[in-house]
Amino acid sequence: MSRSAYKRILLKLSGEALAGEGSYGIDPAALNTIAKEIREVAVMGVSMGLVVGGGNIFRGSQASAQGLERVTADHMGMLATVINGLALQNALESVGILTRLMTAISMEAVAEPYIRRRALRHLEKGRVVIFAGGTGNPYFTTDSAAALRAVEVQAELLLKATKVDGVYDSDPKSNSDAVRFDTISYIEALEKSLKVMDATAISLCMENRIPIRVFDLFESGNIARIVSGEKLGTLIS
Repeated sequence: MSRSAYKRILLKLSGEALAGEGSYGIDPAALNTIAKEIREVAVMGVSMGLVVGGGNIFRGSQASAQGLERVTADHMGMLATVINGLALQNALESVGILTRLMTAISMEAVAEPYIRRRALRHLEKGRVVIFAGGTGNPYFTTDSAAALRAVEVQAELLLKATKVDGVYDSDPKSNSDAVRFDTISYIEALEKSLKVMDATAISLCMENRIPIRVFDLFESGNIARIVSGEKLGTLIS
């Protein structure tokens, strides 16, 4: 068993990660791969929370831009994260990991309501806790929800899973000369508008001194390597 450099982490997964190679929905192969990556960390004894987005099913900001009332659109997006949370819970338990799904919007037939003390108890008992429903409020992204939950459960590190290997000064997919940062300060990330996370999320982490590591989710073993202390991706601190 590898030795962990952290006792508790918070992993932020985008909804798009669950879609795999597709642009919509949930890909069972991608879901299974993510579950195995998370299991690799859980068996190291790391206390772990997950926040999942819903962009593979419904993106509130886009719907709002197309004319749907913003608060309604954001609530629909929150419900999409619950669907993804249920899928993640099923995938994790199928590989032998004990979980709890908690939602910021009350829907007790499918998940527990988010109560901080209860979440901490689950984490102390070694369960992977999936936080769905965002913050429960419109106008806040799931990045902000991830930062908030990281603060609330006293995570030592916020892991931001992406499709690229860190933070760049421009889009590496459209600019072959894009430069990757190994480390960057919270202030620089905000001033340069790098869009790796929204300003609210970065500010919340800065105020509470929670480092953010941005990494490539689709490189096998990356989560476990980071938790073991390897300096992969970009560190925002």
